Amino acid sequence: MKLYIVGFGCGSYEGMTLGAKLAIERSDLIVGYTVYAGLIKQYFLDKEYFCTGMRQELDRVEAALEQAAGGRTVSLICSGDSGVYGMAGLAYQLSPMYTGVDIEVVPGVTAALSGGALLGAPLTADFAVISLSDLLTPWEKIEKRLRLAAQSDMVISLYNPSSRKRADYLRRVCLILLEYLPGDTVCGYARNIGRNGEEYAVMPLCKLKDASVDMFTTVFIGNSQTKNIGGKMVTPRGYNV
Repeated sequence: MKLYIVGFGCGSYEGMTLGAKLAIERSDLIVGYTVYAGLIKQYFLDKEYFCTGMRQELDRVEAALEQAAGGRTVSLICSGDSGVYGMAGLAYQLSPMYTGVDIEVVPGVTAALSGGALLGAPLTADFAVISLSDLLTPWEKIEKRLRLAAQSDMVISLYNPSSRKRADYLRRVCLILLEYLPGDTVCGYARNIGRNGEEYAVMPLCKLKDASVDMFTTVFIGNSQTKNIGGKMVTPRGYNV
Protein backbone atom coordinates (compact mmCIF):
# COMPACT_ATOMS: atom_id res chain seq x y z
CA MET A 1 0.00 0.00 0.00
CA LYS A 2 2.70 2.40 -1.13
CA LEU A 3 2.40 5.50 -3.28
CA TYR A 4 5.53 7.25 -4.48
CA ILE A 5 4.98 10.72 -5.93
CA VAL A 6 8.00 10.98 -8.15
CA GLY A 7 9.60 14.04 -9.69
CA PHE A 8 11.61 12.61 -12.59
CA GLY A 9 13.30 15.81 -13.69
CA CYS A 10 13.44 16.90 -17.31
CA GLY A 11 12.83 13.44 -18.75
CA SER A 12 16.35 12.27 -19.56
CA TYR A 13 17.71 9.26 -17.70
CA GLU A 14 20.76 11.27 -16.64
CA GLY A 15 18.52 14.02 -15.27
CA MET A 16 16.68 11.74 -12.83
CA THR A 17 17.75 11.49 -9.22
CA LEU A 18 18.77 8.09 -7.89
CA GLY A 19 15.74 8.25 -5.59
CA ALA A 20 13.40 8.72 -8.55
CA LYS A 21 14.90 5.76 -10.41
CA LEU A 22 14.67 3.50 -7.38
CA ALA A 23 11.05 4.44 -6.65
CA ILE A 24 9.99 3.71 -10.23
CA GLU A 25 11.91 0.42 -10.26
CA ARG A 26 10.17 -0.65 -7.04
CA SER A 27 6.70 0.12 -8.40
CA ASP A 28 4.21 -2.24 -9.99
CA LEU A 29 2.31 0.55 -11.72
CA ILE A 30 3.32 3.93 -13.14
CA VAL A 31 0.60 6.60 -13.29
CA GLY A 32 1.08 9.86 -15.15
CA TYR A 33 0.23 12.40 -17.82
CA THR A 34 0.47 10.75 -21.25
CA VAL A 35 3.24 13.05 -22.52
CA TYR A 36 5.37 12.65 -19.41
CA ALA A 37 4.93 8.88 -19.29
CA GLY A 38 6.13 8.78 -22.88
CA LEU A 39 9.38 10.42 -21.83
CA ILE A 40 10.37 7.68 -19.39
CA LYS A 41 8.81 4.51 -20.86
CA GLN A 42 11.98 3.76 -22.82
CA TYR A 43 13.90 3.48 -19.54
CA PHE A 44 11.32 1.33 -17.71
CA LEU A 45 9.90 -0.96 -20.40
CA ASP A 46 8.78 -3.71 -18.02
CA LYS A 47 6.34 -1.54 -16.09
CA GLU A 48 2.57 -1.25 -16.35
CA TYR A 49 1.34 2.26 -17.15
CA PHE A 50 -1.91 4.14 -16.56
CA CYS A 51 -1.98 7.46 -18.40
CA THR A 52 -4.48 10.29 -18.80
CA GLY A 53 -4.45 13.52 -20.79
CA MET A 54 -4.22 17.20 -20.02
CA ARG A 55 -6.63 18.52 -17.35
CA GLN A 56 -7.27 15.01 -15.99
CA GLU A 57 -5.03 15.38 -12.97
CA LEU A 58 -7.80 14.45 -10.54
CA ASP A 59 -8.44 11.17 -12.37
CA ARG A 60 -4.74 10.31 -12.31
CA VAL A 61 -4.29 10.97 -8.61
CA GLU A 62 -7.48 9.10 -7.66
CA ALA A 63 -6.39 6.11 -9.76
CA ALA A 64 -2.95 6.09 -8.15
CA LEU A 65 -4.40 6.22 -4.64
CA GLU A 66 -7.00 3.57 -5.41
CA GLN A 67 -4.40 1.17 -6.79
CA ALA A 68 -2.10 1.78 -3.83
CA ALA A 69 -4.99 1.24 -1.41
CA GLY A 70 -5.59 -2.08 -3.15
CA GLY A 71 -2.14 -3.26 -2.19
CA ARG A 72 0.02 -2.27 -5.15
CA THR A 73 3.18 -0.20 -5.14
CA VAL A 74 2.53 2.80 -7.37
CA SER A 75 4.59 5.69 -8.73
CA LEU A 76 2.64 8.82 -9.63
CA ILE A 77 5.11 10.62 -11.88
CA CYS A 78 5.55 14.36 -12.38
CA SER A 79 8.00 16.20 -14.59
CA GLY A 80 10.55 18.29 -12.74
CA ASP A 81 9.81 18.16 -9.03
CA SER A 82 6.72 16.42 -7.65
CA GLY A 83 5.98 19.31 -5.29
CA VAL A 84 6.63 22.24 -7.66
CA TYR A 85 3.45 22.51 -9.76
CA GLY A 86 3.27 18.74 -9.31
CA MET A 87 0.77 16.24 -7.91
CA ALA A 88 2.08 15.90 -4.36
CA GLY A 89 -0.31 18.45 -2.88
CA LEU A 90 -3.39 17.00 -4.58
CA ALA A 91 -2.45 13.47 -3.50
CA TYR A 92 -2.26 14.55 0.14
CA GLN A 93 -5.57 16.41 -0.18
CA LEU A 94 -7.31 13.25 -1.42
CA SER A 95 -5.43 10.79 0.80
CA PRO A 96 -7.92 10.80 3.75
CA MET A 97 -10.35 8.94 1.48
CA TYR A 98 -7.83 6.11 0.97
CA THR A 99 -6.83 4.84 4.38
CA GLY A 100 -3.65 2.90 4.84
CA VAL A 101 -1.75 4.31 1.86
CA ASP A 102 1.82 5.23 2.71
CA ILE A 103 2.73 8.31 0.62
CA GLU A 104 6.34 9.19 -0.05
CA VAL A 105 7.25 12.30 -2.02
CA VAL A 106 10.36 11.80 -4.14
CA PRO A 107 11.86 15.15 -5.17
CA GLY A 108 13.24 15.86 -8.63
CA VAL A 109 15.11 18.62 -10.43
CA THR A 110 12.63 21.33 -11.37
CA ALA A 111 13.01 23.27 -14.64
CA ALA A 112 14.17 26.45 -12.91
CA LEU A 113 17.27 24.52 -11.82
CA SER A 114 17.94 22.39 -14.91
CA GLY A 115 17.14 25.30 -17.23
CA GLY A 116 19.24 27.63 -15.13
CA ALA A 117 22.19 25.26 -15.43
CA LEU A 118 21.81 25.22 -19.21
CA LEU A 119 21.75 29.02 -19.34
CA GLY A 120 24.66 29.46 -16.95
CA ALA A 121 24.07 30.67 -13.39
CA PRO A 122 21.02 32.96 -13.32
CA LEU A 123 19.70 31.94 -9.87
CA THR A 124 22.73 32.65 -7.68
CA ALA A 125 20.74 35.25 -5.69
CA ASP A 126 17.09 35.41 -4.56
CA PHE A 127 14.55 34.43 -7.21
CA ALA A 128 10.83 33.92 -7.76
CA VAL A 129 9.09 31.18 -9.73
CA ILE A 130 5.79 32.11 -11.40
CA SER A 131 3.60 30.02 -13.69
CA LEU A 132 1.80 31.84 -16.50
CA SER A 133 -0.87 29.15 -16.76
CA ASP A 134 -4.22 30.64 -15.78
CA LEU A 135 -6.15 27.35 -15.77
CA LEU A 136 -6.09 27.19 -11.97
CA THR A 137 -4.87 30.69 -11.05
CA PRO A 138 -6.69 33.86 -12.19
CA TRP A 139 -4.68 36.09 -14.51
CA GLU A 140 -5.21 39.04 -12.16
CA LYS A 141 -3.32 37.21 -9.42
CA ILE A 142 -0.54 36.18 -11.82
CA GLU A 143 -0.14 39.79 -12.98
CA LYS A 144 0.04 41.03 -9.39
CA ARG A 145 2.77 38.55 -8.61
CA LEU A 146 4.71 39.59 -11.71
CA ARG A 147 4.54 43.26 -10.80
CA LEU A 148 5.63 42.67 -7.21
CA ALA A 149 8.44 40.34 -8.26
CA ALA A 150 9.71 42.93 -10.75
CA GLN A 151 9.71 45.61 -8.06
CA SER A 152 11.61 43.32 -5.66
CA ASP A 153 14.62 43.08 -8.01
CA MET A 154 14.58 39.30 -7.82
CA VAL A 155 15.40 37.06 -10.76
CA ILE A 156 12.13 35.63 -12.11
CA SER A 157 11.68 32.16 -13.58
CA LEU A 158 8.53 31.72 -15.68
CA TYR A 159 6.87 28.34 -16.15
CA ASN A 160 4.25 27.55 -18.81
CA PRO A 161 4.99 30.73 -20.78
CA SER A 162 2.83 29.89 -23.80
CA SER A 163 0.28 27.51 -25.28
CA ARG A 164 -2.05 27.47 -28.27
CA LYS A 165 -4.63 29.44 -26.29
CA ARG A 166 -2.04 31.70 -24.62
CA ALA A 167 0.25 32.44 -27.54
CA ASP A 168 0.71 36.11 -26.58
CA TYR A 169 1.25 35.67 -22.84
CA LEU A 170 5.02 36.05 -22.82
CA ARG A 171 4.74 39.28 -24.79
CA ARG A 172 2.11 40.54 -22.34
CA VAL A 173 4.36 39.68 -19.43
CA CYS A 174 7.38 41.41 -20.96
CA LEU A 175 5.37 44.58 -21.52
CA ILE A 176 4.33 44.51 -17.85
CA LEU A 177 7.90 43.96 -16.68
CA LEU A 178 9.19 46.75 -18.94
CA GLU A 179 7.18 49.14 -16.77
CA TYR A 180 9.64 48.39 -13.97
CA LEU A 181 12.79 47.01 -15.60
CA PRO A 182 15.11 48.48 -18.23
CA GLY A 183 14.95 47.04 -21.72
CA ASP A 184 18.54 45.78 -21.53
CA THR A 185 17.80 43.54 -18.52
CA VAL A 186 19.54 40.24 -19.25
CA CYS A 187 17.04 37.42 -19.87
CA GLY A 188 17.04 33.96 -21.36
CA TYR A 189 15.04 30.85 -22.07
CA ALA A 190 15.69 27.11 -22.14
CA ARG A 191 13.59 24.70 -24.23
CA ASN A 192 13.36 20.89 -24.19
CA ILE A 193 15.85 20.72 -21.36
CA GLY A 194 17.75 17.42 -21.40
CA ARG A 195 15.81 16.10 -24.40
CA ASN A 196 15.96 16.12 -28.19
CA GLY A 197 15.72 19.66 -29.50
CA GLU A 198 17.35 21.18 -26.43
CA GLU A 199 18.20 24.83 -26.95
CA TYR A 200 18.75 28.02 -25.01
CA ALA A 201 19.23 31.69 -25.75
CA VAL A 202 20.30 34.79 -23.82
CA MET A 203 18.87 38.17 -24.82
CA PRO A 204 17.70 41.52 -23.41
CA LEU A 205 14.17 41.93 -22.11
CA CYS A 206 13.24 44.17 -25.03
CA LYS A 207 13.87 41.24 -27.41
CA LEU A 208 12.48 38.50 -25.19
CA LYS A 209 8.96 39.79 -25.81
CA ASP A 210 9.24 38.60 -29.42
CA ALA A 211 10.79 35.21 -28.64
CA SER A 212 9.02 32.03 -29.72
CA VAL A 213 8.32 29.82 -26.70
CA ASP A 214 6.04 26.90 -25.79
CA MET A 215 4.96 24.77 -22.83
CA PHE A 216 8.34 23.02 -22.82
CA THR A 217 10.18 26.33 -22.36
CA THR A 218 11.29 27.95 -19.11
CA VAL A 219 11.98 31.68 -19.19
CA PHE A 220 14.36 33.64 -16.97
CA ILE A 221 14.24 37.39 -16.25
CA GLY A 222 17.42 38.72 -14.68
CA ASN A 223 17.71 41.21 -11.83
CA SER A 224 19.59 44.52 -11.95
CA GLN A 225 22.93 42.72 -11.45
CA THR A 226 22.50 39.87 -13.95
CA LYS A 227 25.08 39.87 -16.74
CA ASN A 228 25.69 38.22 -20.10
CA ILE A 229 29.14 36.64 -19.72
CA GLY A 230 30.29 34.86 -22.85
CA GLY A 231 26.75 34.10 -23.92
CA LYS A 232 25.75 32.79 -20.49
CA MET A 233 23.26 34.35 -18.08
CA VAL A 234 25.01 35.01 -14.78
CA THR A 235 23.67 36.67 -11.62
CA PRO A 236 26.54 37.64 -9.27
CA ARG A 237 26.00 36.83 -5.61
CA GLY A 238 27.98 39.82 -4.40
CA TYR A 239 31.54 38.60 -4.08
CA ASN A 240 34.12 41.36 -4.50
CA VAL A 241 35.80 40.22 -7.74
